[in-house]
Amino acid sequence: MVNISKKIKNLLDFLPEEEENVVLCGIDEAGRGPLAGPLVVAGVILERRINGLDDSKKLTEEARERLFARIVERSRHHIVVIPSERIDAEGLSRCMRGALEEIVVALSGEGICFLFDGNTRFGVPELRTLVGADGKVPQVSAASILAKVTRDRLMMEAARAYPGYGFERHKGYGTRTHREAILRLGLSPIHRRSFCGKIFQGTTSKSEAALF
Repeated sequence: MVNISKKIKNLLDFLPEEEENVVLCGIDEAGRGPLAGPLVVAGVILERRINGLDDSKKLTEEARERLFARIVERSRHHIVVIPSERIDAEGLSRCMRGALEEIVVALSGEGICFLFDGNTRFGVPELRTLVGADGKVPQVSAASILAKVTRDRLMMEAARAYPGYGFERHKGYGTRTHREAILRLGLSPIHRRSFCGKIFQGTTSKSEAALF
């Protein structure tokens, strides 16, 4: 396993300075806020060092794809994909909690500490949190990359299955062109009805109209 550097230990105030046997599992998500497509949550325990890791949003698509292959090869990892219909049925928070609990079970072991990017544990007591961890802690950066690449690939498949929405460009996020496509084409099977509200009913409020 990759040892936690002193620099990273200084960021994680819950780790004793003298602790030598902690194995860090980084966790991050992609797709919490879009109008369409799945939520993807990934957990990563690095077994070999990987250069070039960073917050997935700061990397080019080419770099993310290259690092994705290295992370898969050099880590223990677990990826959870939650489809839009489950998000509608259970709510986002419950889905997040379920995904995080699944990762904790899948990657648990002696001395493993789970670090999630952000400031909330979603009711999962095993988690520690750190805002901006995806750009500071390699294990969380790796999880960020696995989650984003997995979701982006799924949205590219959705673009082929449901042409006209522009999923290949906006990946389901609520851009102006995406909202216009919704009003023009209606609801696709991968849209989150609970996120879209009046747009899918063919009407818009004044605030929604301002988006166009």
